[in-house]
Amino acid sequence: MTTLKTALVIDDHPLVARGIGGFLRSHCGFDEVDEVTDTEDVWRLIDVASPPSLVVLDFWLSNNASLQLLVELKAKLPNTPILVMSADGDMVVQQKVFATGAHGFIHKQEAGSVFVEVVSKLLSGKRCFESLTKENLRTAQSKELYVTASELGLTERQGEILGMILKGFPNKRIAQQLSISEQTVKEHVSGILIRMGVGNRVEIITKLRGKRLE
Repeated sequence: MTTLKTALVIDDHPLVARGIGGFLRSHCGFDEVDEVTDTEDVWRLIDVASPPSLVVLDFWLSNNASLQLLVELKAKLPNTPILVMSADGDMVVQQKVFATGAHGFIHKQEAGSVFVEVVSKLLSGKRCFESLTKENLRTAQSKELYVTASELGLTERQGEILGMILKGFPNKRIAQQLSISEQTVKEHVSGILIRMGVGNRVEIITKLRGKRLE
């Protein structure tokens, strides 16, 4: 039985998502491509379909949750290469993507031939961060990278509370610092745990190892 070559494209701009999907079919030999513009649809697709051969993820999603989504995708699809795309030339973006565990990165301005080459490398089991120098890669691996609450899909208030959690503050002290009730803190902590896909504070700290919250 022949295995279908499938892909999942996640980009909140419908025309861009459709264009990437069409290119994967016409130039990269994919049999089926699902184009998703709403992150909620990602999980519905994954739950009912076989794991895709490749995921293409836009870095600048409208809800600024691409890094957290990347973490969740890696956990859900451990054998699927994930390629992140961005129109942003800031090297920090690539470093964040690399440190979070993506398999490759490509600028949206790159030529189609480069895109084909990168996809081919990822499908063969390689990682592809060609514009990162060895020094950049060492920096991404050995130093803390800054992430924002919005990049983790959290509200500003949840970001404040997360910062205190990372400092080891208990709920009571967080409530005192923010002048809110302890019950409200508990509700925010529950929301943080759900959004980050973890079960307790220790898992939060483990997941954010190597990153510093801005």
